[in-house]
Amino acid sequence: MKKVLKVLGILVLSVIVLIAILITYVKVALPNVGPAPQMTIEKTPERIQRGNYLAKSVMACMDCHSERDPNLFTMPMIASSIGSGGERFDQTMGFPGIFYAANITPAGIGNWTDGEIYRAITTGVRKNGKPIFPVMPYHSYGFADSEDVKSMIVYLRSLKPIGKVIPASSADFPMNILLNTIPEKATPMTIPPPGDSVANGRYLLTIGACHDCHTPFANGKFDETLSLAGGRVFPEPGGWVSSANITPDKKTGIGTWTRAFFMGHFSMYRDSATAHRVMTPGALQTIMPWTLYGTMRDQDLANIYAYLQTIPPIDHAVTKWKAQ
Repeated sequence: MKKVLKVLGILVLSVIVLIAILITYVKVALPNVGPAPQMTIEKTPERIQRGNYLAKSVMACMDCHSERDPNLFTMPMIASSIGSGGERFDQTMGFPGIFYAANITPAGIGNWTDGEIYRAITTGVRKNGKPIFPVMPYHSYGFADSEDVKSMIVYLRSLKPIGKVIPASSADFPMNILLNTIPEKATPMTIPPPGDSVANGRYLLTIGACHDCHTPFANGKFDETLSLAGGRVFPEPGGWVSSANITPDKKTGIGTWTRAFFMGHFSMYRDSATAHRVMTPGALQTIMPWTLYGTMRDQDLANIYAYLQTIPPIDHAVTKWKAQ
């Protein structure tokens, strides 16, 4: 019996040692996306303009990296706070920890090199080599053409510095270990030629991270059998909201929508009366940043519509709002 217990003890100890080695490897050796690239990006008016458009209208970076007004529909960003960060994502919203959007004005990342910002946007690794929780959709941003990423960086450099101090994010166990495994190397796409509407729509939808909200997510992974079919649930005070099915299914998706109707669904938020609609007390909000996406150019909206019409339709009915 003593011999058996001794063998069991050795086995248990061996398992503990192996686990300790694995954890140490994950915490020390990962994330492994390579060093920040060496680059000095030329600052041009064209890049600032393109970066401004991407950050606000397409990739919606400023939706999280600015203060937002919860009293208005879509919680639009407050213009004086652009890039200052601070939005909190925590356990009450279903996140495995407490995570804050960073200050990405020059007051927050002014001492980062262009390459360090590039790596953070496209792979999710900070200046200090630590991982970013993927509430920032860097896996989608990693598909962006390198020129678009460079334009984003030049735009961020042009922002008014705002000296807002952001609390440190903290992941719960075991996410504090697993988080190191999430960043990965970028696989950039190339901006398609202007005449290819479907390809341009695919590119914009990809870097805009539409998949992340419009695909069900549970137990740490997306249900790709329902890609873009909606149904991802987002808790809110007083209930929850769920993303829409944007596949071309005629019963449950956007299969009966005309291009004009699709585009109008966004462009209506260019009107100040719609964009600044005051919320009724107790009404559930939307997490869709309509006031940002609504400023996309008509041609880009038309391209996204053209691409969505080419994906497989999925019959998936979604309940969009539910009060508790």
